[in-house]
Parts: sequence; structure tokens; C-alpha cells
Amino acid sequence: MNAKTSPSEYLVISRGQWDKDLSKQDIQDAIDQFYVWLDQHVAEGTMKTGQRLANEGRTVSKNNIVTDGPFSETKEVIGGYWFILADSLDQAARIAAENPCLNCGLSYEIRPIDPTKASAFKVMTETPSESKNL
Repeated sequence: MNAKTSPSEYLVISRGQWDKDLSKQDIQDAIDQFYVWLDQHVAEGTMKTGQRLANEGRTVSKNNIVTDGPFSETKEVIGGYWFILADSLDQAARIAAENPCLNCGLSYEIRPIDPTKASAFKVMTETPSESKNL
């Protein structure tokens, strides 16, 4: 008996800025196409909506130091996020590659959602690279 498994969830992070050579109308057309594309995928069950991120924010670090932020470089600006439901990371990347805003300067980082809880005894994304090979 082959039980079909549920698709996995992938976080898509929107990065970058609009190409400075594009007109506002070209950018708006891509945005309008994006929402049609997103709504179609949500209706099909292959995406879940996310949100745009506001410009302001805070950065919290060791010793409870809170500063204004975020402080990423311009090329690393994160504009928003949404979720793709797919059977593999490759399939999620193929879906993200259809995004009409790619032609306007934005790029997308696709990351699998890890359902496991963090552990200091397992190699995870927060594990320092020099400790990953131990």
C-alpha cells in the first residue's frame, strides 16, 4: 500500500531591490502578475501566503543589546516571505522560478522548514562550521 505523503513546507525569502532602470509601470506590472500567480498557487494548494516586511525593525543580540535595524547590506534586503508546499526542494525552486518579479531584480531564497526542535547535540543551522565535522 503506497500512502501519499503530504508535501513539505518551504520558506521563500524575497531578497534584493527593483532594477533601477525599470519604469514604475514595469515594476507595477510585475507586482500585479505576482499576485495573480500567487493567488493561483494558493488556490491550487501549492503555496501559502506570507507578508511584506516593513522597513523598520530591531536587532537583539547577546546581553540583551537592542539596536535599530535591520542592518543588512543593500543587496541582502529582505522584502517579504511566503511558503511553497512541494514534494522536494527542487520542486519548490522550480515553482519559485516562475515568479514574474525575478525579471525585475529580485531573487528568492528557498529553505525547507525543519520540523524538529533545536538541539545542542545535533548539527543544525546554528552549529558553528568548525564544529560540524566533529
